[in-house]
Amino acid sequence: MNHIYCISGFGADERVFSKLDFKDYDVHFIEWLFPLKNESIEWYAKRMSEKILHENPVLIGLSFGGIMCIEIAKIITTKKIIIISSVKTFREMPLWMRVSGKLKLDRIFPLKSFSFIEPIENYNLGIENKDELKLVKEYRKNIQQQYTDWATHQIINWKNEWVPENLYHIHGAKDHIFPIKNIKADYVIKDGGHFMIMNRAEKINKIINDILK
Repeated sequence: MNHIYCISGFGADERVFSKLDFKDYDVHFIEWLFPLKNESIEWYAKRMSEKILHENPVLIGLSFGGIMCIEIAKIITTKKIIIISSVKTFREMPLWMRVSGKLKLDRIFPLKSFSFIEPIENYNLGIENKDELKLVKEYRKNIQQQYTDWATHQIINWKNEWVPENLYHIHGAKDHIFPIKNIKADYVIKDGGHFMIMNRAEKINKIINDILK
């Protein structure tokens, strides 16, 4: 039996993969762990990798989950890695993220979601319908500030330059979180935003199944 392990995006869960069909693969979802005090991304990845109970799995990661897949691939042997709406190295991140990391702006201005900026956040995410909006609102409501602070710090300070040879990158041409101009993707969804895993699922599913073949 072939096994796929999926890691969702920042503060999300397995529901973001609900519209994908992995056919004959046995699918597992790794939940985000509560970060330890001053925990490095490397140690966090080690803890997450302990949830993987099968040898040579396929890893699929969305956004921050894609970053985590790469960190886990430094620890275990993987059959394939598929990242969606994510980045492979720190060089693919937008300039404002890299600058924020250098200036430690996340320590000065912790990331918090306020109702008056939610429309901007929804635009950047590429939310297109009421179901997606409802899901994102639920994620905002349930996310813990300690996780948010930790994850934000890890993303903007990620210094990775290693790209696994077995990695495949699917990205949206209209992604406002990780703009396509910075990305060298293997597959580009021309009308896809950051949340295209939900609203462009059919196109992404075809690509994934072609990769798995």
